[in-house]
Amino acid sequence: MRTKSQSFRARIIAERIYLDHAATTPLRPEAWAAIEQGFQHWANPSSPHAAGRKARSLLEDARDRVKAAFGWQGEVIFTSGASEAAALALNHAQAGARLVSTVEHDCILQAAPAAERLPVLGDGALDHDNLAEAVQRERPLVAVQQVNSETGNRQDIPAIARLVQAEDGLLLVDCAQGAGRFDVPDCEIAIVSAHKFGGPIGVGALLVKDYAMLAPAGGQERGYRRGTENMPGVLGMAAALEACGETYLDPRVFEPLDALAGECRGIGGTWLADRLSDPTPYIRAIAMPNMSATAQVMRFDMAGIAVSQGSACSSGTMKTSRVLEAMQVESGVAANTIRVSLGWNTTRAEVERFCEIWLEMAKA
Repeated sequence: MRTKSQSFRARIIAERIYLDHAATTPLRPEAWAAIEQGFQHWANPSSPHAAGRKARSLLEDARDRVKAAFGWQGEVIFTSGASEAAALALNHAQAGARLVSTVEHDCILQAAPAAERLPVLGDGALDHDNLAEAVQRERPLVAVQQVNSETGNRQDIPAIARLVQAEDGLLLVDCAQGAGRFDVPDCEIAIVSAHKFGGPIGVGALLVKDYAMLAPAGGQERGYRRGTENMPGVLGMAAALEACGETYLDPRVFEPLDALAGECRGIGGTWLADRLSDPTPYIRAIAMPNMSATAQVMRFDMAGIAVSQGSACSSGTMKTSRVLEAMQVESGVAANTIRVSLGWNTTRAEVERFCEIWLEMAKA
């Protein structure tokens, strides 16, 4: 028999609101079903016997589906996620100097620690004048995020592509936060991660226009990576991607946040989207005037709402966000900024509840 405290805890867990989709988003039911199908064919796709050939057939069918869903005319290399895809691209691209923006995800910076850092402006946009000078070298590889995971700002990829391609460079776009919501842009190489759009954790892909752009790195995936392919995960990824459809989330879900923006400004808070070059609706960075981000995350968690202090890969450090530092956001504002990110199953009622709690905390 449950005690009162156990019953209360169970109710809180059941009623929890998840607004940290930029870290990972729940598995879509279509992906669940596809993964289950995959586990019925558990053989190694590289094995030559009948069971292996069946697994290979499912894997290649999923590859074609992923290409079709992205409208990608090049090649698809399945990986264990965005981090592996980034390492493959940055360590094996047939290019010269590596150039990465200062607001890239940790997996990009860690894969190319010696890369030249490209500055961004105060609005989060890459400094195009600086880029135009930086790319004037022998076939550089330029890595840029499509959508920033902490602020939600979207880069002008077409303009960046023109500058890079004019110098015969290769453009690597990290589409982890954009795939399933925006088209994969015109670039030579792109990174996608299944668990950001409702697929399983532990699977992703490197999209490359031509295999010749990469040096081989292993025995699987046409010789471009090591390790047995995660066929069930790949099936889940393809199914989740197809389920994204034309509209990722009903626009009405965002309306309470738009209303909160005015309240935030009125009490001295900072709505970071106000200063961004191209803010996206599903990732919002918000600074409360008189409470640290760390305290906010804890209080929201106690209230049954999951938000974050920034990128999930670095939020545990409790350090000031290097992304906000690169944008020259005031230290006091940066220290008080949390990230709220919505996903495919977020409801308007959940967003309304977040806004209600935010205002209660800010006005206390």
